[in-house]
Amino acid sequence: MSRIGRMPIAIPTGVTVAIAENNKVTVKGPKGSLERVLPAEMEIKQENGEVLVSRPNDLKKMKSLHGLTRTLINNMVIGVTEGFQKELEVNGVGYRAQKKGKVLTLSLGYSHPVEMEDPEGLEVVVEGQNKIIVKGIDKEKVGQYAAEIREKRAPEPYKGKGIKYADEVIRRKVGKTGKK
Repeated sequence: MSRIGRMPIAIPTGVTVAIAENNKVTVKGPKGSLERVLPAEMEIKQENGEVLVSRPNDLKKMKSLHGLTRTLINNMVIGVTEGFQKELEVNGVGYRAQKKGKVLTLSLGYSHPVEMEDPEGLEVVVEGQNKIIVKGIDKEKVGQYAAEIREKRAPEPYKGKGIKYADEVIRRKVGKTGKK
């Protein structure tokens, strides 16, 4: 039995979970609502203020879908109650981030500033000149947009210049040395 898949998902107060046909799950909460079509093979039930996910048989595919389905629903519930956020840091001389309206402007040592517009449902906050926080209710969108920002100038291993996640550790390399 999938250890994660069989754990029930507690529904906090103020959150409603609706399960329609074809396993279309809609979660509404104080921060907004999310909906997603989950694998049709899984059986999703709601009882006693909890959501339970069960699988029809023990095929390898069903086992893997079991835990995935449960985690996706749990992330939706957490998203509409608390929300998700990713922090990025901009390191390097002359590298900075600015926010004007819905446009994030990054100066990353290129000949032009890199401009990115906030996607629907996400909020980007810039603290100081080198800290970017991406907030939203959909974990997948928050992670994807944070990865797109990081991709504009990934950290390099010699000086550590670039955009990195706040909790990311960059493995540093020793530079070349002169002849003797």
